[in-house]
Amino acid sequence: MSKKNSQEGKILDAAYKLFLEKGYRHTTMDEISASLGISKKTLYKYYPGKLELLEASFEVLKLKMSSKVEAILENKYISFPLKLKSTLTVVANHLAPINPELFEDVREHAHDIWEEMKVYINESAYLRFQKLIKQGVEQGLVNPGININLVVMLYASAVQSLLDPKFIGQFPESIQKGMKLSPSEIFDQAISIIYNGILTEEARNDFANA
Repeated sequence: MSKKNSQEGKILDAAYKLFLEKGYRHTTMDEISASLGISKKTLYKYYPGKLELLEASFEVLKLKMSSKVEAILENKYISFPLKLKSTLTVVANHLAPINPELFEDVREHAHDIWEEMKVYINESAYLRFQKLIKQGVEQGLVNPGININLVVMLYASAVQSLLDPKFIGQFPESIQKGMKLSPSEIFDQAISIIYNGILTEEARNDFANA
């Protein structure tokens, strides 16, 4: 890695950490440069503004998620239940730290980046998940009577609970108050319910032991 790329990586790590802590709107270029111990002038040599830093941070996130999920799906030596579990872990580990308020911030103040993230999640998370469920049906590990597209939509709802505060906000207050779970716990429980509902008994046993 060149010195320039190394410095860019450090800048993105610092910026992303602040975005997670404070949100996009409340993070300033002064804070990012101060956290790195560099001048704002030096920071601007690498990135012309906060929007470009946010976009580059999400690009790194998408690249990490894609490469890990692809490696799991293409590995012929991993069982189907373990592929399901590993894919869920990758998505949860990368999306759960991003609190819904940051996504709300991005949707309101960085609309183009929000749209790019939605397209990425549609193509990467949902279509890959659909492909994986189809493989399970072909291998006799997923109940063939299950509507695959419905399963993908249920999975999408679990992901959306991580990304969009308005999703949970649409439910009655009594239900919202009963959801005393972190985003990652919501995701994990929803996925467990889905998987246990679609897998054959043999696959469920493998999934439980994976």
